[in-house]
Amino acid sequence: MSRVDRALNQSPLQLIRQALPDLNAAMTRVAEQILEHPQDVGRAPITRLAEQADTSPATVTRLAVLLGFEGYPALRAAIAEENGRGAQAGWEADIGRMIQPDDPADQVLNVLAGTQANALRNALGAIDLDAAGRLADAMAAATRIHIYGEWGDAIPAQELHIRLLRIGRPTWFTRDAQEAAVVSSLLGPSDVALVLSRSGRNAGAEELVRLARLRGATTAVITGMAESALAGAVDEVLLTGTPDGPAWTDYFAGRASDVLTAGLLWVLVAQRTVDSLEEAFQHGVAAQGRPPVADDATTSSSDRTRRQ
Repeated sequence: MSRVDRALNQSPLQLIRQALPDLNAAMTRVAEQILEHPQDVGRAPITRLAEQADTSPATVTRLAVLLGFEGYPALRAAIAEENGRGAQAGWEADIGRMIQPDDPADQVLNVLAGTQANALRNALGAIDLDAAGRLADAMAAATRIHIYGEWGDAIPAQELHIRLLRIGRPTWFTRDAQEAAVVSSLLGPSDVALVLSRSGRNAGAEELVRLARLRGATTAVITGMAESALAGAVDEVLLTGTPDGPAWTDYFAGRASDVLTAGLLWVLVAQRTVDSLEEAFQHGVAAQGRPPVADDATTSSSDRTRRQ
């Protein structure tokens, strides 16, 4: 394959790396400058690159020709094209393909809203209401409820923790695997260990479940993956309908189904503890520095539950 063919078919930066051992000192400085700052070189005129490499524009041109390009403009265009491909690949790997860097705000909003709406529809068909009811029964009667979630899973997990505390349930939350292992080893048959894990793959969560089951506690997971290690290791599985995805848009969409599933569970627990809600709400109001709500025949505990 000729040098021109290689220039057309290979990465320009890779061509430069391959040529480095055979370059003279001046060309080596140019090559190193390109490799260190490819984004700048993709936009820079030949005079700026020559100045940065402490050499002449002619040396830059000779390097471009040596690599198989017609001149520096062709080399610069190839580098700029590769920079664009790299940026697009990075965007798609992180953000996803549904939104592009130049999309207007209204289109971005529509995409995000649409993905969450789809996730909620998926959740409606995926959540096992019988399993949710059994888990709510266990949580309503539990001496201790221990909730675990890491990273993104910690957000709906912590919200559920706060809401359960608000209705007087003895609840603990952690996102640290070592702390979770210690706490789970103290659980007993009247306790519940609940894990939130979109992927269903989490070493810390799996250890928590293992220890909790050894102690006789009820174990459960809220997850998007039915065929996962965690789903197969617990007593109750609440599927959200949204599996783990490779990009941010996938994960963002699933947040809606995570929160919906956790919210459903909270309301089911509240329905099973109506008799204790009044006292819990009064203590909560007092703790926030507000005067207690006077008894009112028209205001029930369930009314207050809806306002939380």
